[in-house]
Amino acid sequence: MSGERAPGPERPGRDDVERSVAAYAARSGMRRRDDGQLDVLHAVGGWRGLAETVLPGLVFLVVLLVGGALGPALTASLGAAGVFTVLRLLQRQSLVQALSGFVGVAVCALFARATGEALDYYVPGFWINAAWFLGLGVSLAVGWPLLGVFYGFVRGEGTEWRAVPVRRRAYRVATLMLMGMFAARLLVQVPLYLAENLTGLGVARIGMGVPLYALTLWLAWLVSRPPEQIAAEEQDGI
Repeated sequence: MSGERAPGPERPGRDDVERSVAAYAARSGMRRRDDGQLDVLHAVGGWRGLAETVLPGLVFLVVLLVGGALGPALTASLGAAGVFTVLRLLQRQSLVQALSGFVGVAVCALFARATGEALDYYVPGFWINAAWFLGLGVSLAVGWPLLGVFYGFVRGEGTEWRAVPVRRRAYRVATLMLMGMFAARLLVQVPLYLAENLTGLGVARIGMGVPLYALTLWLAWLVSRPPEQIAAEEQDGI
């Protein structure tokens, strides 16, 4: 025997973690523009993603308020979502990608159809916001604030920011801001639901949807800038 230790089973190393985190972050759709700022429009799916998110709910609310009947409003909402699904299928996008938006609208429609109450169209959104709020809280608790995972990848920091206290704090604050957005949605919209204020709830759902999400991502990006970037901007008078 040579005295050398026989190789044992390999364990996932740091490189494996880096690759997993990078793959997860890449699927988030976040990237930087040429000027180094976060491409917020791309993060929300571009103009098409914005339309796919806003139009079904807007069509539902308008048709319901104009016609006063739940059935046509649900049909119109599903039709709007269906158009986008067909367009994605014609462009040979993945089935999951094409159907995801339609399935979300269909779940909302099923809730409203099951109870016969137009207000219940918005109930699934409450659960989704609560789930995101809790998920972000868990990411903070385990030391992997979610926006740190995403923004660290976009900025080329990988996961090295976790070893730098000032960067950890910055990404905790950024993630807390996103948590605050989900909490604000619930704090505003649940009382409107309980008050049976359909118009107010519909308008709040649209206004606090993609527009508020995009604004929060942008503000969180600014708050979590590396110190050297902040110093360079101050020197340039930005």
